[in-house]
Amino acid sequence: MENNLTIKLVEGSFLPSEAGKILFSLINSKINYHNLELFSAQERSDGNLEHSKQRIEYLKNASEKLSEFIKEASQNQYHFEITGDIQIRMIESA
Repeated sequence: MENNLTIKLVEGSFLPSEAGKILFSLINSKINYHNLELFSAQERSDGNLEHSKQRIEYLKNASEKLSEFIKEASQNQYHFEITGDIQIRMIESA
């Protein structure tokens, strides 16, 4: 069995508005995931919250940068070329 898998999640040329819908959807989905992880950890009184907090902060900053990038592209009538591959590797559990 192959230990690696690559999934082409996004590929193509997009208007800024189309790119925004796709990319903000991905970012918001990850933010929601980490918010649920935080909520779950708090309910269990699990002290391991730092990773999700850091990821949420990073993703919010990325969203702000993306918003500015899209705004600039729209104002200058640019399109986006996006390639988004997900690379997955199976590893043994520790």
